[in-house]
Amino acid sequence: MKNYYLLICFFLSSMFVGAQDKTSNYSFNNTTLTNEQRVDDLVSRLTLPEKIKQMQNTAPAIERLGIPAYNWWNEALHGVARNGVATVFPQAIAMAATWNPELIFQEADVISTEARAKYAEAISKDQHSLYQGLTFWSPNINIFRDPRWGRGQETYGEDPFLTAQIGTAFVKGLQGNDPKYFKVIATAKHFAVHSGPEPERHVFDAWPTLTDLHDTYLPAFEALVKDAKVYSFMGAYNRLYGTPSCANNLLLEKTLRNDWKFDGYVVSDCWAISDFYNSHKFVTDAAKASALAVKAGTDLSCGSEYEHLNEAVKKGYISEAEIDVSVKRLFMARMKLGMFDPPALVPWNSIQASDYDTKANHELAQKVARESIVLLKNEKSLLPLDKKYKHIAVIGPYADEQSVLIGNYNGTPSNPITILQGIRNRAGKIKIAYATGVDAPEKIANDSLRKTLAGQMEDEAMAIAKKAQVIVFVGGISPELEGEEMPVKVEGFKGGDRTSLDLPASQVQLLKKLNTLGKPIVMVLTNGSALSINWVNDNLPAIVEAWYPGGEGGNAVADVLFGNYNPAGRLPVTFYKSVNDLPAFEDYGMKGRTYRYFEGDPLFAFGFGLSFTQFEYTSVTPESSQVSDSGMISLKVQVKNSGKYDGDEVIQIYFSPEKINTETPIQSLIALKRVPILKGETKSIGFEIPANKLRHFDSHLNKYVVEKGKYKLFVGASSNDIRKTVIVDVN
Repeated sequence: MKNYYLLICFFLSSMFVGAQDKTSNYSFNNTTLTNEQRVDDLVSRLTLPEKIKQMQNTAPAIERLGIPAYNWWNEALHGVARNGVATVFPQAIAMAATWNPELIFQEADVISTEARAKYAEAISKDQHSLYQGLTFWSPNINIFRDPRWGRGQETYGEDPFLTAQIGTAFVKGLQGNDPKYFKVIATAKHFAVHSGPEPERHVFDAWPTLTDLHDTYLPAFEALVKDAKVYSFMGAYNRLYGTPSCANNLLLEKTLRNDWKFDGYVVSDCWAISDFYNSHKFVTDAAKASALAVKAGTDLSCGSEYEHLNEAVKKGYISEAEIDVSVKRLFMARMKLGMFDPPALVPWNSIQASDYDTKANHELAQKVARESIVLLKNEKSLLPLDKKYKHIAVIGPYADEQSVLIGNYNGTPSNPITILQGIRNRAGKIKIAYATGVDAPEKIANDSLRKTLAGQMEDEAMAIAKKAQVIVFVGGISPELEGEEMPVKVEGFKGGDRTSLDLPASQVQLLKKLNTLGKPIVMVLTNGSALSINWVNDNLPAIVEAWYPGGEGGNAVADVLFGNYNPAGRLPVTFYKSVNDLPAFEDYGMKGRTYRYFEGDPLFAFGFGLSFTQFEYTSVTPESSQVSDSGMISLKVQVKNSGKYDGDEVIQIYFSPEKINTETPIQSLIALKRVPILKGETKSIGFEIPANKLRHFDSHLNKYVVEKGKYKLFVGASSNDIRKTVIVDVN
């Protein structure tokens, strides 16, 4: 293996030396100069047509300067995607359900290692194609404001603070900690007010209040700039306040560049620039659209629209000097990735082409999957399943289905473990019988023959259920039903989104028949968004939320079912009782949606999740009840594991000003920690919370403020399971 690595390094060095032979006297190859000096020199040598071609995601080689081709488009939402075999971690919404930023940092570090390995392999073959580069269009940190949105599975949930915490960890893990070179470059997307409906995303114009914009839609993006130093942003398709996002000066110039001091580059969503004239009717042609986008700060087009910049310069819509700004940003990114330096200078080049899909990476994927699982119900402690059971029936459309493991924007797992396979792997001597029972909605809709087999499938399920002592039903929905702008024609789904939050009726119908047998039933859910599982919650004793749990998902689910792992995942979204509890999907106002503004009674609250053990919050002690608006709120929270199992507790702290006004959320998450506590053990956990986190955007003053006065801090196990309340006075 070492010799293989040396061979690759020799090949990379040979390629570099070959380029050096042609351009050795050019300053952009002089590593003793600053990156700024090198980029200035490189761009000064380009013709206008060459510059413009470099501003499109498929950037061709400039052979006369020894500059290789580069494709900017790559994906790494929950593992290196669309480039063959890679470790597939749980979908993004499941990553958020871990409530464990440190774990997600480890995951992202592994993903970026696999990304470098894939890149080393491609470069060794002189390949520079789609999905082979080092610039990744992840993470998606849009706020999952409405459970109907099909792409919500790609996000970290509905809360700005949790999204910022998970997103910051993910970006840091991807980009690495070297002071000079990025490991890879992460891209925060889709900037900024973007969360469906999918079929209207190319024409939609969002008009949130200024308070909602600054208190809900922008904070996670700001955190990724200021705390994670993310180096790339992707603009959204839709308009904001009448202007397309990729030409929106409020977003790109005032907020991103001026207010947040972002110094990286911006890429458009794919073919979003053509929406300016085809869909939004904002301008009449491609030349005007391209000029507007570049002048606003969209440096790179995913698509071919920027070919029209030649025409735009000729017509005076934009100058070559303005184009140079974007071209320099793009080459600066490539400099920071080490693409113009001898391989020996770039520490990430020590990663070998074989450093992906390893045993250790699979183990980490399984750990993330276990930590993401949320126990929603466990009546009479049915779980973990007692070893006294000798016969278990596994039933359901997704029990042996690989698609529900991997979500979307995914890689290919080398050995995907379905939930059925995971149960068999962990069952020992317990007999496992399996029947589909009912087809998945996407299969019923696409195959009329299956409808005629429905009765036979149901009979098979009932037959094995009658012989079993306990039933595990694996149902829910799949990424073939919810996702990005999909041509799905199934009742309850539209264009990738959902029109209903209910469990598919065919599954409920079968569950009702199984329930008449009087056998205990464990419901295992696969899904990327909230489900209104009212009948299930009212009638079944145990519910396990598995999400889309990745390549090792089946083993992780089985570990929870059989008690090899004590679940501690928490919901990153609210589960509503009905879609009728929500405002219109097209309404981008936050009133009446997410736990921060929802005044109704949820089915399962944001932050909710059970354990096999019990935790007592014995005390919460603030260091001082007085704090300045620029000071630190110091708390100690004492928690005891009073149950029979070791386990993790996710301590959540929310806040609310005593004087709530019409713009203020009911409560907002401000701190969290996932803490392992042994049975019988008591731990004292410290929190240091900057008082400026109590800020909110005052639309009258048009700025963020931390108002003087008293604030309630709610400490507990979920947004509606508050164990202790303390009051601090901000002065």
